[in-house]
Amino acid sequence: MPSLQTALPPELANNTLRLYRECLRRAKYIGHRKHNTQLLVDMVRQQFKKHKHETDPEKIQKLKDDAARGLINHILYESEQVTGSKFSKTKQPN
Repeated sequence: MPSLQTALPPELANNTLRLYRECLRRAKYIGHRKHNTQLLVDMVRQQFKKHKHETDPEKIQKLKDDAARGLINHILYESEQVTGSKFSKTKQPN
């Protein structure tokens, strides 16, 4: 299965530390708006800490893809809020 990280800038997708920082940045942004910053930041940190000793390259890639998917979903959500249009996969009826 192809990697989802191709939708992210290469400097972010290829660097786990930058991906982690971007996930934390998004968690802080969402948390500030929803008034639960610490909870969201702790959830991101917990997920990265849980897998910090992983050595299997395929599993690492899957974890990075999951993080990238979360970032992409949030970017799409924010874009929908700004533009008012949906980015859905389902075909709209005529």
